[in-house]
Amino acid sequence: MKPWWMWKLGKGLLFLAVGLTVFGAIVMTLWNALVPELFGGPLLSFWQAMGLLALSHILLRGWTPWRHGHGWRDHRWKQKFEEKLAAMTPEEREQFKEEWKRRCGYYPGEETKETGR
Repeated sequence: MKPWWMWKLGKGLLFLAVGLTVFGAIVMTLWNALVPELFGGPLLSFWQAMGLLALSHILLRGWTPWRHGHGWRDHRWKQKFEEKLAAMTPEEREQFKEEWKRRCGYYPGEETKETGR
């Protein structure tokens, strides 16, 4: 009898393989339908499409596949940031906000009409 975690691991790997195959086929199909006709580019094989998919993921999202923007690192950064702000005097906090606005054009948490943030 197999342990439950081996069953879960097998299902996860199967799901990952099917998902990658589907995404690779979608990239290949879209590329081959659009790029050669619009730009005169080459046709892609399935493995070239998989490589293009991996390359675009690395270039656009970073090296870690599990990072989606709201992980424990972001939470930890926000917690440290709030602790530092809480330790500041009101004058230091206001000076910090002004410096942030000068450098970035806005301060997080304060919505402005110009930036919409």
